Amino acid sequence: MKISELFFSIQGEGELTGVPSVFVRTSGCNLRCRWCDTKYASWKPEGENVTINDLLDKVCSYPARHVVISGGEPMIAKGIEEFTHLLKESGKHITIETAGTISPNGIQCDLASLSPKLSDSTPKEGDINKEWIDRHESKRLDYDILSEWVNLYNFQLKFVVSKEEEIKEIQNVISRIEGKILPEKVLLMPEGIDPDTLRSRYDLLIDLCKENGYRLCHRLHIDLFGNTPGT
Repeated sequence: MKISELFFSIQGEGELTGVPSVFVRTSGCNLRCRWCDTKYASWKPEGENVTINDLLDKVCSYPARHVVISGGEPMIAKGIEEFTHLLKESGKHITIETAGTISPNGIQCDLASLSPKLSDSTPKEGDINKEWIDRHESKRLDYDILSEWVNLYNFQLKFVVSKEEEIKEIQNVISRIEGKILPEKVLLMPEGIDPDTLRSRYDLLIDLCKENGYRLCHRLHIDLFGNTPGT
């Protein structure tokens, strides 16, 4: 598997915020979100190839039960299914952070952290070539695959929000996913990679969460470590 980074830290987002976890960041992505904060694993994927057994040994060398597999898009990583089965055999709790554009195909997963991409994620002309813009726009949402994830696994739906108008788009996405989605399973997270930007957007999200019963998603790792790889 091509791995961008592997590190031991604190989960900074979602319902497991604060839980010590080993993070495995795969390199490579089938999307090109304009605000991506890990472009070294997506827009310009870097890293090294690691055998699945070596990867498992590295993960198990840390004193953590929780493992978070992220990216990029981890579901396109070669060997991801085998790796998750070995993690489960080792007694690990597995979170998969995915955009939900790739079918789970029997992957082992205790928490599917799904982040459907809204229209604002599409890169602009001049940011990248038109082929990637069109590819991103055509692939960023697949309601059948999102429905698979929601019906097969414990899940959270995490949306990156930059403006109030996006709430209607979020509600439209939710309405098109087949499955029971309680409001508290919907997490609204501010767009931004520094504490000041995040704080400036919390008031908006607090109001939206109160109005709709959604959950406010903090980005604790940004407060603790900044937008720094390996944290």
